[in-house]
Amino acid sequence: MILARTLTFYVGRRFLTATAAMLVALTLLVSMFDFIELLRRAATRPDATFGLVASIAGLRMPFVGMQIMPFAILLGGILAFWRLTRSSELIVARAAGVSAWGFLLGPMAVAMLFGAVGIMAVSPISSAMLARAERLDASFLRAGGGVTALAGGRLWLRQGDRGLDPNGVAILSGRPARLLGTDRTAAFVLTDVSVWRLTANDQSLGRIEAPEARLAPGRWVLRDAVVFGADRTPRPAATIELPTDLTPDRIEDSFASPDTLSFWALPGFIAVLEHAGFSALRHRLQFQSMLSTPALAMTMALLAAGFSMRNTRRGGVAQSIAAGVAAGFGLFVLDRITGEFGEAGTLPVWLAAWVPTIAGLLLALALLLHLEDG
Repeated sequence: MILARTLTFYVGRRFLTATAAMLVALTLLVSMFDFIELLRRAATRPDATFGLVASIAGLRMPFVGMQIMPFAILLGGILAFWRLTRSSELIVARAAGVSAWGFLLGPMAVAMLFGAVGIMAVSPISSAMLARAERLDASFLRAGGGVTALAGGRLWLRQGDRGLDPNGVAILSGRPARLLGTDRTAAFVLTDVSVWRLTANDQSLGRIEAPEARLAPGRWVLRDAVVFGADRTPRPAATIELPTDLTPDRIEDSFASPDTLSFWALPGFIAVLEHAGFSALRHRLQFQSMLSTPALAMTMALLAAGFSMRNTRRGGVAQSIAAGVAAGFGLFVLDRITGEFGEAGTLPVWLAAWVPTIAGLLLALALLLHLEDG
């Protein structure tokens, strides 16, 4: 028992060292290529200085590390187990009667810890830094600016509206007087505003026209608004308030990638989107993918063991390691394919997010069972 526990801690420590080194190396490598691509795009932008490009690349590094973490665990695990097998340490341990499942508990715990820390601690940091990087990218490197370019300079928003119907919705259209992200403390202002108030079945309940709408906490304040009823009869202009659960941050987030939202922020934002009548499939898929990260990390550790713990005297070590790398790429491709099906609504979101983890776990268990049976 003491021998097994000591071996578990030893193997876990070797696995942790190799995986951490691989994660840092791969993150720096991918970030370097990302930096080179940003420099290429900045070549035709006189306002994009070298320092700005370096800042954008630096802000993206935690996100890159999160994305590459499962593959780093696979490669780091293969390196660690290959070294332990080449030095005959694992072979001697198994000959002494220690089961592979015993000393693999350490690497499995380390891998799950990587995944858990990633989604719970690193995710809030990486999402905030990525959001900042995307704002800088949109302001200095992309042609055309921000969300207003998507609709001819007008911003379209949808929110819940229970004033005329318990399940009603309101669609707002206007021109942003302040671009999103330029002034985080000022209220968000739209000019030349039109508001369509609809039932849950998209039947018209009325319309509001106003020269200006200001987003205050919990409400839109429409100045000099003219309200048209269902019979299209106008009422005298007045300042009216329209309740809302939108904020400037949520408006900006609704146009951003789900990657810019942390693990802790996603459930609340999904509820806001669905309450406003928007599809939250992409955000639900992102949340389920984050939930599966610790299990996927453990799966990669088991795959690394299955492909690299073969006795070196039997030959074929290079082929086994190459097969492990190929399996990692195969799971990456499977993740992208199921993700597309999940976003299209063809597969249930939870299934689309968990299929790569389940497939990899089954393959790892099959390899380890074959290894244990000799």
